[in-house]
Amino acid sequence: QVQLVESGGGLVQPGESLRLSCVVSGFNVENYAIGWFRQAPGKEREGLSCISSVDGRTHYPDNIMKDRFAMSRDNAKNAVYLQIYNLKPEDTAVYSCAAVEQGLCSLKAEYYGAGYWGKGTLVTVSA
Repeated sequence: QVQLVESGGGLVQPGESLRLSCVVSGFNVENYAIGWFRQAPGKEREGLSCISSVDGRTHYPDNIMKDRFAMSRDNAKNAVYLQIYNLKPEDTAVYSCAAVEQGLCSLKAEYYGAGYWGKGTLVTVSA
């Protein structure tokens, strides 16, 4: 049974950092393209980063400050992570991971429509 389980969210103050985890069961993470997404209240889902299975390279959208977000993968733990630095109130959202059995990843949510999604973890940034 395939499962993607996110964790690591919570209530944090502006300026703090978080590491979100996405632990996978049912397939090996190195064989799937995996992405991190977030959806804030009243807004569309936004792609934050992804990692391709063909070469292990990570990708970020042009509008994301690459020094604030860092995605990584641990094949031994069968998990991917999203490190977020210097959190801001506008980072408040539900953060989810998604996976699809493809070599290249995408920052578009619909790319993972034939794959798997986790239920997400809520990050709230507030003083």
